[in-house]
Amino acid sequence: MATLSTTDPIRKILAAALLVFPGVFMLVFIMHFRHFADFFTFRWQYVPRDPARVVPALIALHNNYPLIHDPHMIGYLAMPFLSLSAFALYVLGRGARPVASAITLMITVSGTIYMGGVFGMWTAFYRGLGLVDPANQAGAIATFTAMTTPQGAFLVTTSLAKLVMLGLAAQAFVLLRTGVVPTWSIVSVALGASLFLAFWDLDNWMMIGASLILAGFIPMRKALIQETESPHAGSPGS
Repeated sequence: MATLSTTDPIRKILAAALLVFPGVFMLVFIMHFRHFADFFTFRWQYVPRDPARVVPALIALHNNYPLIHDPHMIGYLAMPFLSLSAFALYVLGRGARPVASAITLMITVSGTIYMGGVFGMWTAFYRGLGLVDPANQAGAIATFTAMTTPQGAFLVTTSLAKLVMLGLAAQAFVLLRTGVVPTWSIVSVALGASLFLAFWDLDNWMMIGASLILAGFIPMRKALIQETESPHAGSPGS
């Protein structure tokens, strides 16, 4: 068997998405660290920042920074690359396991929609607070606390967003024993997605998870842009 680089532009776009999605997510998590040492502060459970400190700081800023500098906005804009990455894994697995590939693709894409909602919510919260009159600071703190309490619609959205990582892990496992990609890359993607699920909202753990996903995606990208050609295959017209 011989391999040839494909000229299909769709495959090249999907292959690029496999690098862009985890790369952008790593940038998003890096932007959450105020100091380099913050990366090494590992916690086992997420503890929300005190609204009494967050809200006054955002009000004082008055949105005096470009919207694209908000890490939540960057993550929000990266959602299409996550969907494209999911489709890339589907393309790799559909030949050997079409039904499983389709089902896991739908799980990941569904999670992407809710993940976009999470990033959209936080972007709206932060930019909205920048428009608040300082005289209304007490009310803004109470409102922000109520809106970000993990219950109701907020809890539903954040919980459903986790489907994206569940789906990515499942898509990776679909490729097991297909010979398409090495086993270590499948394990790397699944482990990275698992870190997201286990340590949701903990930026250093999720950054490690994104790094593992990126490492696992590299061989998958290579497999995606290569086509297998049998040395005994006839010409297209035979």
